[in-house]
Amino acid sequence: MSYEGHHEDRAKVLGALGGTRGLLDSGLPSIVFLIAFNISHNLNKSATVAIALSVLFAVARLVKRETLQHAISGVIGVAFCALLARHTGKAADFYLPGLIINLIYGTVYSIANIAGWPVLGLLLGPVLGENVAWRQNIARKRAYIRAGWLWVALFVSRLLVQYPLYKTNHINWLGTARLVMGTPFFLLVGWGTWLILRKVPTAKPELKPE
Repeated sequence: MSYEGHHEDRAKVLGALGGTRGLLDSGLPSIVFLIAFNISHNLNKSATVAIALSVLFAVARLVKRETLQHAISGVIGVAFCALLARHTGKAADFYLPGLIINLIYGTVYSIANIAGWPVLGLLLGPVLGENVAWRQNIARKRAYIRAGWLWVALFVSRLLVQYPLYKTNHINWLGTARLVMGTPFFLLVGWGTWLILRKVPTAKPELKPE
């Protein structure tokens, strides 16, 4: 019988990569910022609304006793974007940190793949119970590298589409591109990652004799 992965591993993979809830915590404030700016044409008010929504998400998680990792990082990220836009007085700068992050991620994932230490292996190995044993399994290592190039393609495509919109200050198109290439593209690439990894058995660490 061919290995098709374990059903529960799919949720582990998505969760380790941020999860849909984490994406909403960081993505919705950006959408609200764009809507508020189009209505009010006031950068300060729009930034304040985005920060307030992000804080509200964090409080909601706290009340439900859920993990605050993504909520807190969302608050910090949104606050930084908002403060940057207010400092420069340019609404498009709200989206600049996201572009920089995609550049960094794309570079790191590429270098790690070429070096034979794919980021996905380092992230998912401990979650899936194989730690770094996958490096001794050629098929599993290649699977992580192939999946890693999917993420590189995601980061690069975001830059190719969004950076020209940022430079020309087309904030509405930039916000729309950020929305379309955010959660939907993340889920698509996350699913592609699962399809690649599930075909290859996880590499279990060898037990040392007592």
